[in-house]
Formats: sequence, C-alpha cells, structure tokens
Amino acid sequence: MRRVVFNQKGGVGKSTIACNLAAISAVRGRRTLLVDLDPQANASRYLLGKALDTQAKTLAHFFDDILGYRIFGARPVEYVVPTPFPNLSVLPSDPRLEELQVKLESRYKMYKLREALDTLKDFDEVFIDTPPALNFFTRSALICADTCLIPFDCDDFSRRALVTLMDSVREIQADHNRALRVEGIVVNQYQARANLPLRLVDELRAEGLPVLDAFLSASIKIRESHTQALPMIHLDPRHKLSREFEALYDLLTA
Repeated sequence: MRRVVFNQKGGVGKSTIACNLAAISAVRGRRTLLVDLDPQANASRYLLGKALDTQAKTLAHFFDDILGYRIFGARPVEYVVPTPFPNLSVLPSDPRLEELQVKLESRYKMYKLREALDTLKDFDEVFIDTPPALNFFTRSALICADTCLIPFDCDDFSRRALVTLMDSVREIQADHNRALRVEGIVVNQYQARANLPLRLVDELRAEGLPVLDAFLSASIKIRESHTQALPMIHLDPRHKLSREFEALYDLLTA
C-alpha cells in the first residue's frame, strides 16, 4: 500500500502526519518506508535527526542518476536509509531537489518514482510526503500512489484551497493513475471547543467531502516531537495526540 500525503497549502501538517503514521505502522510490525519528496526535508529530519547531514545518497542523487542516464546507476534499494526505529526506513530528501525539478519535468520523468518503488518489494507500507505545491514531485507521488490523504488544518484558507486540490487529484486520476483514490481528509490542529473548526468541518461534510472521523488535536507536544526527532508513538505513547494518530492509522487500515 502506498499513501501520499498531499495538500498544495503549506503548514497543514503533511510531514508530521506522514511520519507519525509511518512510525505507527512500523511499531505494528509492518515493514515501512517513508519517501520524502519535499526539498525542505522536514520528514527526513524528523526520522533521521542529525544523521540526515551525513547521508551519502538521497533522492537528489537518485534523480541525478536518472538525468545522467547512467547504465550502471545505483539500484533504488541503495538509496533507502534505515532510521533508528525498527521496521522503518526512509528515502531521504535533499534541498537540491528544487534545482533538479525543471530538468526532470522537461524530460518527462514523472513515472520514474513509480518504477523505483515497484522494485522495493520488501516494504508492506509506503508513506509519501510531498511539497506544498502541485509540481513534478507531487505529480510523481500521485502517479505512484494507491491512495491520497489530504491534511486540513481548520483554516478558512485551507477550506478554499480544497476545491482546487480535489480538481488536481481528479486530473491525475484521469490522465495518469486511474487506480488512485482519495482516502479522506485528515482534520489537523483540531480544537473541539472552538466555533470555527466545528463550522468548517460541518461545511466540508455538508458538501459531501470525505472527512475522516479521526481528528488530530492541536498540541504543543508535537513541537517537542519534532525537536527530539521522535514521532509521538516513541516520544510519549500515552499522550492524547499519540492515541489520535493510532486511531487514524486504525481507521485507514481497518
């Protein structure tokens, strides 16, 4: 199963959701891979910590090999990096992805990620983190994914962006990946006692959008999780947010 976490708006929690779901998958005994396509590399930093700085091979090197048409380039498995957490590995990002994007798009290499992941047979689950834009890397992710998760941070700007986002997914479905399905909208930074989140969620449901029933609360604890490079299930498994991530994972895998 390959899940892409996608939203064209930044700051909605894509990396946090992808990494925490991947960490739970690994804790449950599933061989799990996190693919970080965002040049900011936040997901890679979250799972690898300072070890990210010493990686000899990243996704930038992978795409470099593609552009160089190397006959004896490295196999995709050689770019996979184990994390400190059992069963969890990462294809790490690199800021150089930004400068490679134009070349990759002009040479129509959007199917190369799917081809690479098709060779990685040892993983039970793959989570793909994407940049906050519908660019080459996001399209590559949507082309190779089985399902799409859409984070929503209870903000009116995010609400307005959902229409464009759903249109983008439908375009990928029609042109490149008919098997792709939207698994649901993940409500993030939810505050149950605030009026705005309640109203926005009700509006989404009234419009027939697939809002998932497992909400993720706003919590300062997630910043500590980022700082320590420990997903919530490892930092504090009894915390409310850890249980919410588990509930979301259970909902997706039921």
